Amino acid sequence: MMRFLSAFLFVSLIVCAQDDRMTSFAIKKDVALSADPAKSHWKKVKGVVTTTDRFGKPVPGGSRTEIRSIWSPENLYFLFINKYENQYLKSNPSKTDETWGLWDYDVSEIFIGEDLQNINLYKEFEISPQGEWIDLDVIHDKKPQPVDWKWNSGFKTENRVDSANKIWYCEVQIPWKSIAKAAPTPGKEFRLNLYRIEGSGQGRKYMAWRPIMNPSYHTPEKFGRMVLSAKSK
Repeated sequence: MMRFLSAFLFVSLIVCAQDDRMTSFAIKKDVALSADPAKSHWKKVKGVVTTTDRFGKPVPGGSRTEIRSIWSPENLYFLFINKYENQYLKSNPSKTDETWGLWDYDVSEIFIGEDLQNINLYKEFEISPQGEWIDLDVIHDKKPQPVDWKWNSGFKTENRVDSANKIWYCEVQIPWKSIAKAAPTPGKEFRLNLYRIEGSGQGRKYMAWRPIMNPSYHTPEKFGRMVLSAKSK
């Protein structure tokens, strides 16, 4: 019995240790953004799924987010498949200029950092269902202004909303040169967390891939890791 319990605990620890890892799979060349999970480069990619809030509690109403990732020598890609209950959107959206305060509405968010030692250095990317965006260079412990919103990563996004099935597809392309000092290589790791905000008022939902146990998404000590795989799928 003790041997069985020891083996069970060992396996459980391995599973728990892997829960904070996301894999980004290699592709040979860049792809056109489509926000379509049926495309060949996305179809068989295994991603991560979250149905919980910032504190690890289940989000009510059936909201669910699956996130997949692939990478090329030039760019890092994410695909969000967001099952939503309600949407809260900004009037008069702009796709040409950054939208400060976008986090007050529905967004998908990527927080990623190359420096595994100085966890306060990372980049933030936010996208709305309407294609609005903002990118931020974050120095979390810098006072009085921890973010540089004039920084421009050159990232791109494509969005598609299936209102009949209440699914918002969001695809993101981020140039490596905006988040990493060196060219990407298999096995390289990044600090990462993935978020989504949905709805308004009392029904507003704050979803997180890695629970941060804090109202603020800017809790880098709770981020997970993303590893670059040499495998294509």
